[in-house]
Amino acid sequence: MQNQVFNQYDILIVDDEPLIGSALVQLFELESYRALALTDAKQIGLGLPDNWPGIVISDVNMPDIDGLSLMRTLLAQDKDIPIILLTGHGDIAMAVQALKQGAYDFIEKPFNNEHMLDIAKRALEKRALTLENRSLKRELESQSTPGPRILGHSPGIKQMRHIIHQVIDMPADVLIEGETGTGKELVARYLHDHSPRAEANFVAINCGAIPETIIESELFGAESGAFTGADKTRIGKFEYANGGTLFLDEIESTPLSLQVKLLRVLEDRKVERLGSNKSIDLDIRIIAATKVDLKNLCDTGEFRQDLLYRLNLVTVPIPALRERREDIGLLFLHFARVASARYHKALIPLTAEYTAQLVSHDWPGNVRELRNLAERYVLLGPEAAFATSLGQSSQLNANMSLQQRVEFFERLLIEEALSNNKGSIKLTMEQLELPRKTLYDKMQKYSLNRKTFIN
Repeated sequence: MQNQVFNQYDILIVDDEPLIGSALVQLFELESYRALALTDAKQIGLGLPDNWPGIVISDVNMPDIDGLSLMRTLLAQDKDIPIILLTGHGDIAMAVQALKQGAYDFIEKPFNNEHMLDIAKRALEKRALTLENRSLKRELESQSTPGPRILGHSPGIKQMRHIIHQVIDMPADVLIEGETGTGKELVARYLHDHSPRAEANFVAINCGAIPETIIESELFGAESGAFTGADKTRIGKFEYANGGTLFLDEIESTPLSLQVKLLRVLEDRKVERLGSNKSIDLDIRIIAATKVDLKNLCDTGEFRQDLLYRLNLVTVPIPALRERREDIGLLFLHFARVASARYHKALIPLTAEYTAQLVSHDWPGNVRELRNLAERYVLLGPEAAFATSLGQSSQLNANMSLQQRVEFFERLLIEEALSNNKGSIKLTMEQLELPRKTLYDKMQKYSLNRKTFIN
C-alpha cells in the first residue's frame, strides 16, 4: 500500500483478526475519527508518511511480523508516533518491555470500548502537540539561521509562512503574488535558502527588465553562431540554475511568443540552447512572481492560461504592508538596526508621535518604502526623515476603531520597551510599570517573544 494513502486516516489498526479490525473501525468512526484496518503489518509497506498526524493500534501476536517488531520499525522512522499494543495473553513482562521500547500504551483483549476511546483520544492529542512543536521548532530555527528572514506576527504573514513551510522541501514550483515592494524576491530566496537546494545556485531574472530580443537567449542560452553576435557559447539561466532555483520576477512581462516555450520547459524539465538540437535535463525549482492578477491577463489574451495553470500549483500571496499594520513597528526597528550597524550611527528610539505616523501611513511602496524610511531615519535623524517621507500628520488611519488604535499603540510600546531592554522581562516591567503577569498576558495577546529582542 502506498504510504501517502495513510494521510487520509487518523487511526491505523493492524490485527490479523478481521472482526477485531472492523469492530474498532466502527467504534472510531462513530466518534468521527477516520480509521483504517489492516490484517497484515506488511501492508504498511514503505512505512508511514513523514509527520503523519495519526496513531497506530497493533495486535502483538501476528504471523510474519508481530506487533513489537512493527513498533520498532515505525519508531525507527519517527520516534514520536503513539503506538498502542493489543494482546490477548496479559503478559505483564511483555507489557513492561513494550513500554520501555517506546509503546504509548498496552491494552488487554477483550477491551472496554470507553477505555479504548479514552486512550486513543489522548494519544491523538499528544501526536497533534508533537507535530505543532516540531513546526514551531522548524520556524524558530529558520528565523535564527543566516540569510533572509520573514518577520511579522500578523495573520496574513503567519498564513504565508505556513504555506511556505508546507512546500519548502517539496520540488513543486511556486507562484508568488504581491504588490511592488512587498518582498517577493526575499520570499523566493527564503524558499531556496531553507530548502535542500540551498547549496546550489539561486538565479534571479526580471522578465520585465530584459529586452524582448535577447530574453530567449538569456533564459535558454545559445550556441556559438546561433545568431548574429553570438561569437561564443552562452549558458542560459535555466542551465545555470540546474540543481537549484530559478526566480522569474514580473512573469507577467514575458512576451507571448516566449510563454509557449517556457511552458514546454516547465513541463518537460528539459532545455535546448538556441542553435542546438541537444536537450539538457533540468533538476530545478521554478519560482515565479507577479504584481498583477494573471487571471485578468488571461481573460484579455495577454497571458497564456495553460502557463498560469502550470505555474500556480502552489500560490504564495504576500499581504500588502497596509494589511499588516501590527508588523510595521517590528519591521521598522529591524531595518533601522541594520542601517545603524551599516552606517555606524546610533539608533534613536522612536517617539509615540512618529510611531503613530508609521501606523497611519498607507505605504503604497510597501516594505521597500518602510525600509528606505528607516535608513533615512538613521542617516538624517527623525525630524528630517519623517518630514520628507510621511509629512507631519500624526492622525491614525480613519478606518481604525478606537480599540484598534489603542491596541496598536500598546503593542508598539511593548515592542519598543522589549527592544530597548534587549528582551529583559524585569527591565521591561520596570520601564512600563507593569506587573509581571500583566506583561506576560499582553505579550501572549500580541504574539511577542522576548527571544526576538535579545540580539
